[in-house]
Amino acid sequence: MQKEKRVPRIGVLAVQGAFAEHIAALKQLGVKALPVRLPEELEDLDGLIIPGGESTSISKMMRDYHLTARIKELAKTGLPVFGTCAGMIMLADDILDSELEPLGLMHISVRRNAFGRQKESFITELAIPALGEKPFPAIFIRAPKIERVQNGVETLVSLDNTNGVAVREGNLLALSFHPELSDDLRFHQYFVDLVTENKTGMVL
Repeated sequence: MQKEKRVPRIGVLAVQGAFAEHIAALKQLGVKALPVRLPEELEDLDGLIIPGGESTSISKMMRDYHLTARIKELAKTGLPVFGTCAGMIMLADDILDSELEPLGLMHISVRRNAFGRQKESFITELAIPALGEKPFPAIFIRAPKIERVQNGVETLVSLDNTNGVAVREGNLLALSFHPELSDDLRFHQYFVDLVTENKTGMVL
């Protein structure tokens, strides 16, 4: 008998930051989106999003709720993980301007708040070939910047042809900006596609 196909289960780390917006975006795509606050809620997920927010608070709460080690273990064994803004900082293996301890999963070096403070937030249209011809409205709010990437990291788009602001490394995806704050769902769809490619027997 053929095994029944199932809808992907994607968790969104919900300890701090813009997790509700990510959950809403995933639900629009027909995905089962689940808030994650405890280690047991990481089990049986097909993907995980670490949202934007305050990286120091997110890091502390991940440790306090005993999430850090399990997320690292799952990612290293193939779980797709998507980090946006502070989530990118958490995925990096090197933070140049902070003693914050990241997850160390992606071979990137980042600098926090590299584009300025809250009042210097901005929106720009980025041409991203992986998403198609239409430019993507990228919202930068106290955003990090990728200063260095190592071999194996694919830069999906750079800002002003200098620093990458969207990168992928295997099952890991990271953005400097906030796709969840726009109405454009293409980056969430890109991650859902990554999840379904990672698992057989899934359907949307």
